Amino acid sequence: MPDLLLELFSEEIPARMQAKAADDLRRMVTDRLVAEGLVYEGAKAFVTPRRLALTVHGIPARQSDLKTERKGPKIGAPDAAVQGFLKATGLDEATIQRDPKGDFYVALIEKPGRPTLDVLADILPVIVRTFPWPKSMRWGERSAKSGALTWVRPLHSIIATFGPETEEPEIVKFSIDGIEAGQTTFGHRFLAPSAISVRRFEDYEAKLKAAKVVLDPQARKDIILADAKQLAFAQGFELVEDQVLLDEVSGLVEWPVVLMGSFDQEFLSIPGEVIRATIRNNQKCFVVSDPKDSDKNPDKTGKLTNKFILTANIEATDGGKAIIAGNERVIRARLSDAKFFYESDLKTKLEDRLPKFENIVFHEKLGTQGERIKRIERLAAEIAPLVGADVEKTKRAAHLAKADLLTEVVGEFPELQGLMGKYYALAQGEDASVAAASEEHYKPQGPADRVPTDRVSVAVALADKMDTLVGFWAIDEKPTGSKDPYALRRAALGVIRLIAENTIRLPILKAAQSAILGLPEKGAKYPAADAQKLPGDLLSFFADRLKVQLRDQGARHDLVDAVFALGGQDDLLMVVRRVEALGKFLDTDDGKNLLAGTKRASNILSIEEKKDKRSFDGAPDPTLYKLDEEKALAKAIDQVKSEAGAAVAKEDFAAAMSAMAKLRPAVDAFFDKVKVNDDEPNVRENRLKLLNEIRAATRAVADFSKIEG
Repeated sequence: MPDLLLELFSEEIPARMQAKAADDLRRMVTDRLVAEGLVYEGAKAFVTPRRLALTVHGIPARQSDLKTERKGPKIGAPDAAVQGFLKATGLDEATIQRDPKGDFYVALIEKPGRPTLDVLADILPVIVRTFPWPKSMRWGERSAKSGALTWVRPLHSIIATFGPETEEPEIVKFSIDGIEAGQTTFGHRFLAPSAISVRRFEDYEAKLKAAKVVLDPQARKDIILADAKQLAFAQGFELVEDQVLLDEVSGLVEWPVVLMGSFDQEFLSIPGEVIRATIRNNQKCFVVSDPKDSDKNPDKTGKLTNKFILTANIEATDGGKAIIAGNERVIRARLSDAKFFYESDLKTKLEDRLPKFENIVFHEKLGTQGERIKRIERLAAEIAPLVGADVEKTKRAAHLAKADLLTEVVGEFPELQGLMGKYYALAQGEDASVAAASEEHYKPQGPADRVPTDRVSVAVALADKMDTLVGFWAIDEKPTGSKDPYALRRAALGVIRLIAENTIRLPILKAAQSAILGLPEKGAKYPAADAQKLPGDLLSFFADRLKVQLRDQGARHDLVDAVFALGGQDDLLMVVRRVEALGKFLDTDDGKNLLAGTKRASNILSIEEKKDKRSFDGAPDPTLYKLDEEKALAKAIDQVKSEAGAAVAKEDFAAAMSAMAKLRPAVDAFFDKVKVNDDEPNVRENRLKLLNEIRAATRAVADFSKIEG
């Protein structure tokens, strides 16, 4: 079947827009094809700095004929109604369809399918004109005309060919702003700028490669990474890999050429992260380190060297010397600035910067940054004993943790916040744990980020995140739908990971109520004077985040609901352990059968409670037991309540589940032999109370009614 080749050739497409643009082009074209009844076999989009390209293969040569029926008026209807129906359907006569409720006219409408070439000529111009660039421009004389094309950069040519592999493809005939679709493109801007005539995708890709253009973004990434590694290795170094930078650099070149430059040794006195940020942000270059293999190279430390790797877009006649020299000149200037910033920062102690925070607003309803630091300091000191941290070190760490936000280096490179605080704290002689907390209290910042283990860092991190959560909850700035401007979901997940991965006992509601005491009264929906009215859905918010976390680890979200449904479950570590034990129990035959029996008991109770308009609480009367199975169940319930309750009190949830398993045979026997709705009302009521005892017994570990299955 025929294939489509489409290329939109323009001036430079910003690297940050390229991946989305390629995906948008593929999606928009294929969606329209399907909407037109043209189901294709496969599609792939490509992008370089100067072109968007798409190949769609296996497209039918024409649309299928469409046959539809349209129901008209009944037989015997006024002639005007019949004639109006025929006119609307474009027919001279209609067939009659028999129906028990009355015969009626039916129009059989046949719409012949159009050639795909014609369909493409209609849809492609619309796609180009409505392409969703974040920013577009008009250019040239045509820009003054109404309806002129807007594009990310000036559009120069369009390729649009369609046809089977075995035949010469046809050009899809359309034009946009005077640009006629054809089969001509251009190679590399400097190395092969001449026009190239192409037919189909394989021919197009091969001719572009010969004209010094690597079409596939992934191929460009592979070339850059492999050549950079090899170049570093050849000189005894290692490339410091950077996927984000690699993605960006591959979008800046069509023919990647990797080169190595150097800078003065004196700049290695700056922290490596500052060197990397300077070179990366200003020149889009990779940094290089000494090999980390200390066994083979005992004199090598793995620290950065005074080398960098750049990616050029040209094979220079001088081997790249001028390109390297130009990059070295810029990097030298930028590193000089960074060195000046760093050395200037070292002259001012961190605590001497703090007064400035009193004049910086954190949030209009939550006070200044200075007030927030005091809140974090107080809360961290309260949390410290709960996590095994030294209280005085924790207070000191919380006091200094935000200070580096006012330093020159962090002002230039915001991504280094926290890390620079650690360097400056160590430089002024602070305790190692205090210094580490400056960096680590921001962590974890995502599911892949590491969780700090130093207890001082843990205490400050928890205080920081709880202050954020409680503060924005108190002023009713909660996440809604996909909107979460203050990253509260990330903060809650961070609290959960800090607690779970460090096995910390921290009652969330108690910590939250403590946090709210320090909030300013102004603008608070839940002011400090009314701390006990902390929003009840804050715990539900944590429960939802915990579900996400456990689901990512393979656990079932309904088990989290079953544990939280017991009420008062704000010790997240215990919730996690209870969920783990419950999951293991439900994987056993005893667990599965007990769950089925418990649900059966709950269903019967629900029906009978609705029928009688009452609940069946209260202890059953042993004198009304008629059958051995009733007595055995009652005895098993008493035993399980005692054993499971004692195990839960000791926080031995595995033992609690083992105790629950003893209930299973008695429940099975009861439902096998006992008629719950006995003819004697008092016996029926007693048996329903016994079923309620099953439900009550299982609630020692979870609310089984919340468990699916």
